[in-house]
Amino acid sequence: MLMLVNCSSCHTPLQLPPGAKSIRCVLCQAVTFIADPRYAPSPSAPSSHYYQQPPPQLQGPSPYNHAPSGPPPQAHGSKRAVICGVSYKNTGYELKGCINDANCMKYLLVNRFSFPESSIVTLTEEETDPHKRPTKHNIRMALYWLVQGCQPGDSLVFHYSGHGSQQRNYTGDEVDGYDETLCPTDFESQGMIIDDEINATIVRPLPHGVKLHAIIDACHSGTVLDLPFLCRMDRHGKYVWEDHRPRSGMWKGTSGGEVISFSGCDDNQTSADTSALSRIASTGAMTYSFIQTIERGHATTYGNMLNAMRSTIHNTDEHEGGFISSLLTMLSTGGSLGGGLRQEPQLTASEAFDVYKKPFSL
Repeated sequence: MLMLVNCSSCHTPLQLPPGAKSIRCVLCQAVTFIADPRYAPSPSAPSSHYYQQPPPQLQGPSPYNHAPSGPPPQAHGSKRAVICGVSYKNTGYELKGCINDANCMKYLLVNRFSFPESSIVTLTEEETDPHKRPTKHNIRMALYWLVQGCQPGDSLVFHYSGHGSQQRNYTGDEVDGYDETLCPTDFESQGMIIDDEINATIVRPLPHGVKLHAIIDACHSGTVLDLPFLCRMDRHGKYVWEDHRPRSGMWKGTSGGEVISFSGCDDNQTSADTSALSRIASTGAMTYSFIQTIERGHATTYGNMLNAMRSTIHNTDEHEGGFISSLLTMLSTGGSLGGGLRQEPQLTASEAFDVYKKPFSL
């Protein structure tokens, strides 16, 4: 059984190992002692062995107070990115397209948007450097590096391709009652990375003049950055901004910066992988649609971007013969849209804006 408690200082949800009487918060380092424990069921995960052992105690200062282990890349100009592709190799929930997603996204950022290669941290299981494998600790460290020392005018990108999941929220700050999560390679032993922590690490500290884009290709990823506003758009392109600010009043926005996130699907949906098709390299459907929208010149405004991504996924495309649409029919795991999977890319933001007037830029 897994116990979920709030940090006694900053109130961040913490996952307490069975039998433990106290836990140290990774964000503020405060120690919370457990008096009257309330146990909760283990959250859902791609495997039944979700939490086998407590996380190791980190030596030295908090990872949120220094740069990633090893020589971090130097940020040149005003652009830097963290790219994670998690394939879960040699497990029962292996994904075929995530490393391709990471490689394609890096190529896009370098060649289309002039991100210096030395300002991009790439985490995949193919990396020989142990600090650049997508473990929970390494992803945490990379996210901290992403926003560390950022200045007005900086453009930051976080791309993640891998498994996503959900777990029950007991603090009352989620509209649907669930926290969204990302699954690092070692999530079975170290746990998932929950949206509260992602928000606290790369959203809330963002200062005025800094822009962050997140591209999250994972299941249940609609609000995985816990941003205050979600753009609810229908098939005709009409939209309203839903207010997802917690009823508790806790601020989930930035410190003046701007965050915009594209995610593969709504919180209650799953994202597809194109490994069912041999005619192309395996990729995540959402990452593919994101890159194709840019390559075909449809990324003019954020509204046009979102519509084009959804069109690429659901409709027959003149260049690819509707492979995504056919794929989603074959991979259907829930919902219905012409017999296929109902996967709707989502747009969330730290502030609401006119999606058809705001130009898209990285």
